[in-house]
Amino acid sequence: MELEQKLAEQSDSAATTTTTATTNATANQQVEQVAARRQAKSSALAARVERLEEDVQAAQNDPIRIGGAVRMQYKWEDYNDPLKDRGGDFEFDLVRIDYSGEIGDVVLSAQYRWFQYMDTVQHAWVGYNFSEQWQGQLGVTKVPFGITPYNSNSYFFSSNFYVGLEDDHDLGAKLLYRSSDWDFDVAFFKGDEMGGVNGLSPSKADRYAYDALGVRLAGEGLYDDPTALVAESNSVALRAARKYDLAADKSVEIGASWQFGDMNNGTDNIGERQAWAVHGVYNINRWTLMGQVTQYDYDMELAEQGIVVGAYAYYDTIPSKATLYSANLAYSLPVQWGPVTDLTFYNDFSLMTNKRFYTEDTVMNVLGVAVSAGGLYTYFDLVTARNQPFVGGSMSGDSKQTNTRFNVNIGYYF
Repeated sequence: MELEQKLAEQSDSAATTTTTATTNATANQQVEQVAARRQAKSSALAARVERLEEDVQAAQNDPIRIGGAVRMQYKWEDYNDPLKDRGGDFEFDLVRIDYSGEIGDVVLSAQYRWFQYMDTVQHAWVGYNFSEQWQGQLGVTKVPFGITPYNSNSYFFSSNFYVGLEDDHDLGAKLLYRSSDWDFDVAFFKGDEMGGVNGLSPSKADRYAYDALGVRLAGEGLYDDPTALVAESNSVALRAARKYDLAADKSVEIGASWQFGDMNNGTDNIGERQAWAVHGVYNINRWTLMGQVTQYDYDMELAEQGIVVGAYAYYDTIPSKATLYSANLAYSLPVQWGPVTDLTFYNDFSLMTNKRFYTEDTVMNVLGVAVSAGGLYTYFDLVTARNQPFVGGSMSGDSKQTNTRFNVNIGYYF
C-alpha cells in the first residue's frame, strides 16, 4: 500500500509539473502575441502620422489668414444745412474681418462687415484650383461683369454700383479661366446673397451691394419700403476679356459681359432681367484709362414705375431700363514722404441716361487722390453729382440741381 501510494504521489507530481509547464508556455505565447499586435498597431499609427505630416508639408500653404480693416470718415455736404453749419461730421465707417487661405488646391475666401447701422456678409466662397488657369468657386461670389475688380478709382464707385452692376456678389457657382491673353468667366446664381424674397434677414436692405428687391408701384415714394416684393432668381452671367501687352509699360484690355435671369416673387416668376456691357482699359506708364458702356432692362409683368433696390439699410428706386456710361482716368505717383509711398490722382465720371419713365439724367464726377502709407489707405474725394445716391439724390430723381460732397475716408488695413 505504501508503494502504491508513493507511485500515485509521484504520478500526481509529474502531472502537476507538466500542467504548470504547459500553462507557462501558453501564457508566454499570449504575451508575445499581444506584444506583436501592439507593435503592429504602433507601426501603423506611426505610418499614418508620418503620411499626414508629409501631406501637410507637401501642400506648402499657409494656414487660414485673418485680416481686415477699420475705417473712419469725414464728410461735408453743401445740400445739408445743419451739417454745413457744424463744419461737417467725422464718423465711424466700418470694421471688417477677412478670412483667406488654401490647403492644396482647395481655396477659401470670406469677408464680413460691421457698420453703425447694420452688419452683413460681403462675400464667402470655397474654391478649387483645377489647374494654373482654371478655378471654380461656390458660395457668395462676385458676379463677373464689366471692368474688374472695380469700374472706378474712388471711394464712391461708379453709378453702375448703385444699380447692382459693379462689385455685386450673389449666391451661386462660378468657373474662371485666367491666362496672359484671356479672361473667361461663366457663372450661375441661384439667387442674391441674402436668400431672395424668402430670405430670413430682418431687413432686405441690410446688404453690401445693391440688388433688386421689389417693384415700384404707382403712388409709392422713391424711398418707400417695397410692397410688391421680388428678387433675382436663376441668373446666368458671362464675361470675356482679351488682354494685350503692347510693351513693358503699355497694355490694353477689351471685354464684353452679359447676364440674364428671372425675377421671382417667392412663388412665381413675374419678369425677366438682362444686362450687357462692353469695356476697355488702357495702361501706359503710370496712367490708367477706363471706359465702359452698360445697358440693363427689367421686363416685368406688373405695371411698374421702376425697380426697388436696397443696400446700406435703405431703399431706392432705379428706372426699369437705362443706359450707363463711365470714363475714368488715374495717375499713380510713387513718393517717399515719411510713411507715404504712393499718391494716386484720379477723375471718375458716370452718366446714366435713357431712363424708362424718368427724364432727368444721373451724373456723377469724382475728383480725388488716394494716399497709401503703410497700412493706411485714405481717399480724398470731391464729388459733384445730380440724382445720385449718397450725394443728395436718387437714381430715379428728377432734380436739375447739382450737389457737392467732400469726403475723406481713412482706413487701416491689416
